[in-house]
Amino acid sequence: MGYQDETWWSRLAQPSLHAWTADQPLRLLEQPAEKTDPDPKALACYGLLRDDTGQMLLRFVDGRPVSQVTEDFLDWVCRRLAADGKKALLLIWDNAPWHVSQRVRSWIREHNRHAKREGGVRILVCFLPSKSPWLNAIEPKWVHGKKAIAEPERKLTAQETKDRIYDYYGTKPVKPLKQKVA
Repeated sequence: MGYQDETWWSRLAQPSLHAWTADQPLRLLEQPAEKTDPDPKALACYGLLRDDTGQMLLRFVDGRPVSQVTEDFLDWVCRRLAADGKKALLLIWDNAPWHVSQRVRSWIREHNRHAKREGGVRILVCFLPSKSPWLNAIEPKWVHGKKAIAEPERKLTAQETKDRIYDYYGTKPVKPLKQKVA
């Protein structure tokens, strides 16, 4: 079983934090965007929280979450799970447009046919009700991660942000998924 979701890691906006301080209150301020900064303001990231190990599988996206990138992420996840000897994935996710699109549903059907014929990990999708993020166990993981990597003193580069995220979740860096333009 795996809980899947996407999130944006902002390099400018700061998460809400509550902290006890002795003297001065801790203030996290949104960093200004600079026109000369070559890095994106935010980084899109797909994640799957494995229920069996508690491990997070992460892939950043060069672009934004769309159906094609979702298919690429699911293919990568299935290959990782197959390497661990898994035969099926009960995928729990929300009703984001790139999850419920006809393209992704067709891809999952075809993937399952291929996995049944040739071997591999089949996907059984369990959609969560609309507007119910508390039912997806990955959501609190995202919130805690955003708080853990926050930098109150300066704006992080895109690479520093990724490195902190990989360190926090205990995962190894993986080549980002590419959003292909039609």
